[in-house]
Amino acid sequence: MVDVKNRWALITGANRGIGKLSAYFMADMGCNVILHCRNLDSVAVMADEIRAKGVDVKAVTAELGDMASVKAMCEEIDSMGITLDIILNNAGFQIGYRTEYFDTPIDDYEKSFIVNTMAPMLICYHFMPGMVERGFGRVVNTTSGIALDPHQAGYSASKAALDKVTIDLGSKMEGTDVMINLADPGWCRTDLGGPNAPNSPESAIPGVLVGAFLDDKKSGRIFHAQDFADMTLEEALVKAENY
Repeated sequence: MVDVKNRWALITGANRGIGKLSAYFMADMGCNVILHCRNLDSVAVMADEIRAKGVDVKAVTAELGDMASVKAMCEEIDSMGITLDIILNNAGFQIGYRTEYFDTPIDDYEKSFIVNTMAPMLICYHFMPGMVERGFGRVVNTTSGIALDPHQAGYSASKAALDKVTIDLGSKMEGTDVMINLADPGWCRTDLGGPNAPNSPESAIPGVLVGAFLDDKKSGRIFHAQDFADMTLEEALVKAENY
């Protein structure tokens, strides 16, 4: 298991839901965290609570639908002099349910791909070369198990595209200590998943995080978080090694 103590992790969408739970979990493991949000006020109390755990915290803002904003966030992190070891691309965007799916506007695809595919990959492309140079890094891109649902075509297509580029990039990292994998939280009761989802956000922990702690030099896998619900991290890692 990777010891994340004193390492730095960037968590996008850290101010709520699974991103927030992930930030607290990483801090409990001794990892310093960079909290991405859209408004710094939304993580002010959270940052203080995490500092009280004895780790360092930074907060950054970016509109993930704006590539210039994402690039500026990455450059801001560079300017902090931080060595980024772990990326949890948790944030996502889901267009409303299209009952008349034949009337799906093309705009659904554009907005979904920018936030769900382009933004996380821009972050990967910015920070992974440094990870490769240093010989260590962990990236977990959040995907979705949504399938056979044309009512949410833009969202599902953007996540499928994220799967493709992550797996393809992972093929180049295979056998190295820079690992990039995917995590599917399952349908959870978050702002994105809605109140009728069958799973609590807590059920996605530690499953969405196993890719940050594995040490088997394998990339390109999709970890389904609900397979690890109610497990300890140690138990989850044993199971994840057989994925």
